[in-house]
Amino acid sequence: MTEFNKRGVAALMAVSLVVSTGVADWPRFMGPQGDGLSPEKGLRKNWNQNPPKQLWSVDMSDRGYAGPSVAAGKVFIVDRDGDQDVVRALDLETGKDVWTFRYDDPGKANYGFARSTPTVDGDRLYTLSRNGHLHCLNVADGRAIWQRNIVADFQGRLPTWQLAMSPLVDGDKLIVLPGGKKNVAALDKQTGKTLWHGGNADRLGYATPVPVVMNGVRQYLIFTGYSLIGVDPDAGAVLWRQEWRTRHDVNAALPVMVEDGRVFISSGYGRGCALVGVSKGGETEILWENKEVAAHFSSPVLYQGRLYANSDPTHLVCLDPKTGAALWKQPGFGKGGLLIADGVIIALDGNRGDAIMVKAAPEKYEELGRFKPLGGKSWTAPVLADGKLIVRNERAIACFDLK
Repeated sequence: MTEFNKRGVAALMAVSLVVSTGVADWPRFMGPQGDGLSPEKGLRKNWNQNPPKQLWSVDMSDRGYAGPSVAAGKVFIVDRDGDQDVVRALDLETGKDVWTFRYDDPGKANYGFARSTPTVDGDRLYTLSRNGHLHCLNVADGRAIWQRNIVADFQGRLPTWQLAMSPLVDGDKLIVLPGGKKNVAALDKQTGKTLWHGGNADRLGYATPVPVVMNGVRQYLIFTGYSLIGVDPDAGAVLWRQEWRTRHDVNAALPVMVEDGRVFISSGYGRGCALVGVSKGGETEILWENKEVAAHFSSPVLYQGRLYANSDPTHLVCLDPKTGAALWKQPGFGKGGLLIADGVIIALDGNRGDAIMVKAAPEKYEELGRFKPLGGKSWTAPVLADGKLIVRNERAIACFDLK
C-alpha cells in the first residue's frame, strides 16, 4: 500500500472515530458510522408480550420528517416556531429541553420545514437548514460558534424540495452541498472557512455524502439529481461519474459501497436500483439494474453481505447485492426507515407508524414483534442510543426503553 493510501485509510478511520462520541451514541445521520448499524447488544426482543416502555414524548411543530441525533446525553432535533427554525437539545432521560437555538428561515411549509439531521462532533453541533443556513453550535449550551449561508456564499441552487443532506464531518473538514455550478464544498469545521469548492454542475440530489476508500483512493460518494459521482476529498475534483436520472431528479437514499469498486444505488418514482462498477481508472458501468428495490428516501443498510431496504410502494426487501436478486419481500412498510442492531432489523411502517422487529437474515422474513410508538405518518428512520429507541412522526418525538 502506498503512503498516500495508508494516509487515506487512516483518515477514513479517523472519520469514524471523530463522529462517534461513544458506542451508545447516534451522533449523525444513519448512526455512528453513517451506515444504519448500531453496535448495541442485549435488546429486548419480546415486544408482543412485553412492548417497550415509553420514557417520554414531546410535541413538535415542524410537521416534517428530519431525524434526530443523540450524543452527550442529549437528543438534537430541529423544530419550528413561526418563521424560525428552532434547534432543540432534549435531555435523553426525560425529554425536557436543555437548550434551544433559533434563527430566521422564512418560507412556507413543504412537507414540513427541516430536512437535515444535526451532526455532533465532540463539543460541536452542526445544523443545516433547507435554505442553506449552516450553524456550528456548542453542544453544552447551544451557543453559536460560527454561521454562514452556503447557498448565498457559493452561488448555489436549491433543488425542488430544498436542501436535505446532513453535514458530514471528515477529519478537520465539514462537507456540504450548496448546489450551483460547483455542487460540493469543504469548510474548516473549526472556523467555517472555505477550504475548497468543487464537484460538478449536476443539480443537487437529497442524499448525504458518503466517505469511502475505493480502489485504494479516498473519495466522497455524491448522489446528485442526475448521477453518482466520486469526489476527491483534498481538492473537490470529480474522479468519475455514472449517470442515473430519475423523475423529478430525486436521488435521496444513500449510495452503499457493497464491496471494493461496487456501489449500490436506488431511487423511487419507479426508477429502481442498480449496482455501479467503478474501475481503478475511473471507468464506470451498470453491472445490473432492476426494480426489486425502489428506495424513495429511506437508505438501505448493508449487513453480513446482504442489503435490507425499504422499497416503494410498501415493501421491506432483503437483496443480494451481487446479483440483484430479492431474497424476500414483505409488504406493510410504506416509506419507513430502518436500522440494524443485535442481529435484528428495527423498521417503521411509514403509513401507520408501527415499529417492527425483524430477524436480519436472508433465508426468510421472520417478524419478531411490533408495537405502535406514536402512530400516523412516520417517514423518519428510527434512532437507537443507549438502549433507547427514538422515533418521530409529524407531530411528536418519543423515546422508548429497549433494554
